Amino acid sequence: MSLSVARPYIVAVDIGTTSTKTLVIRTADGYVVAGCSIEYPMFTPRADIAEQDPEQIFQAVTAGIHAVIGKAAIKKEQILCVSFSSAMHGLIAMDAQGKPLTRLITWADNRAVAVLDEIKREHNGHGIYLRTGTPIHPMSPFLKLVWMKSAMPEIHAAAHKFIGIKEYIMYRWLGRYVVDYSIASATGLFNLEQLAWDEEALRLAGITADRLSEPVSTVHVLEGIHPALAAEMGLPSTPVVAGASDGVLANLGSGAFEPGVWAVSIGTSGAVRAVTRTPKTDPEGRLFCYALKEDFWVVGGAINNGGIMFRWVRDTLATLEAAEGRRLGMDPYDYLAGLAAEVPAGSDGLIFLPFLAGERAPYWNANARGVFFGLSLVHQKKHMIRAVLEGVMYRIHSVAEALTGLLGEPSEIRASGGFARSPFWRQIMVDVLGTPATVPNAIEASGLGAAQLGLFALGEIEDFSLVHDWVKAGQHHVKQQAAFETYKRLTPIYQKVYHQLSREFDEIAKFQQELL
Repeated sequence: MSLSVARPYIVAVDIGTTSTKTLVIRTADGYVVAGCSIEYPMFTPRADIAEQDPEQIFQAVTAGIHAVIGKAAIKKEQILCVSFSSAMHGLIAMDAQGKPLTRLITWADNRAVAVLDEIKREHNGHGIYLRTGTPIHPMSPFLKLVWMKSAMPEIHAAAHKFIGIKEYIMYRWLGRYVVDYSIASATGLFNLEQLAWDEEALRLAGITADRLSEPVSTVHVLEGIHPALAAEMGLPSTPVVAGASDGVLANLGSGAFEPGVWAVSIGTSGAVRAVTRTPKTDPEGRLFCYALKEDFWVVGGAINNGGIMFRWVRDTLATLEAAEGRRLGMDPYDYLAGLAAEVPAGSDGLIFLPFLAGERAPYWNANARGVFFGLSLVHQKKHMIRAVLEGVMYRIHSVAEALTGLLGEPSEIRASGGFARSPFWRQIMVDVLGTPATVPNAIEASGLGAAQLGLFALGEIEDFSLVHDWVKAGQHHVKQQAAFETYKRLTPIYQKVYHQLSREFDEIAKFQQELL
């Protein structure tokens, strides 16, 4: 291993659902010299629409890089490369002049539910999943394109390219449409064994391969940022590493890429993931399989309702309490967690099904809706707050249970994402899962993973063993036996309530749709 002395920094760009986080990382030890986070809105005019403005995200990337280089007080000539992490499943229709015909249709958009049953029952949906690794769900660009073919026929026909948000940035920077294997493997259109677009999926989506970006390795290096843009960002003529999706990079950046070590990350959404050396799909179709590198594949499941549930609590259920926390000079989330901590594990028999945004793994049910179950006169608002936090971890447990059936029991969990800042919420996870958890000292694992990938791409390292030097363990959690036994009793009840309401979820979702 011989790290560059002249260029000892990497700029890692992590394009997320609610914000873009930009980091300057010192390659010698993984130290985050400076960071910048720029938020942008989600447009949700209806319950089934979740879109963003790609230009706002482009500006967040540009401004973030400029700001973080300034905060780090480094010379642009010291930057080895820019490496990318990005959210998955987005879709933008582009015209022949490189202008968007649509907003970014995000993973949270559910309009493609209209074609879900047709693909599953009439068009070999399970077979397509087994080849592509992306479960048949409205989140996937595959289903979005099938839906768009009938719902937006003019746009579907007129589009020159269909791309995701990272491809949009790359096009604006470099004038090329390229997509890394990791993002491609999350489209539902990409054959995992062939590392090429899947012919049957393309046919059902009504497109040909030339209307998608060119697939490249996650360690593919691109050159030639437009000089004016490079100057605006404060970059030299810097190599750009294609990078990967935020999910798989969270595994790499938290050191969870060895057998038995799983990653649990909860930001806006959440996921449980483990690494295998070859593609592996689930015979029951519950789990995804996405590329990290040609010989590293990440298997797991994502949930829609992660940290967004705590935000919902803050902004809807406990607005007065959040305001009180601010008045006391506290982070509102910390104040709310303190209230929840006054309630015993299991919230005195109150269970929350956190399906406010539909759900992905392992149920893949876009019609699922939120439910408080077991509510009684004994319950106060603090019970409801704790039940919401526990409900998210029941969701994580459901995914972990499916992953255990495919890969066996984990020996350790690495926790990352926004929830990892909360010791209270982390302990709930450990008590629900029963598996020890470690929190890496660097919570923004996706950005660190992008930097690692950048070093590998430029030949600075031969493997990912440097991660172990970068990732220093912070707090370690083990299960509290009494809480574990409580959750062991309540988790099956949570699962039964979900399954018994499956028909009613469809009915209420239909009713809500008719109101739009």
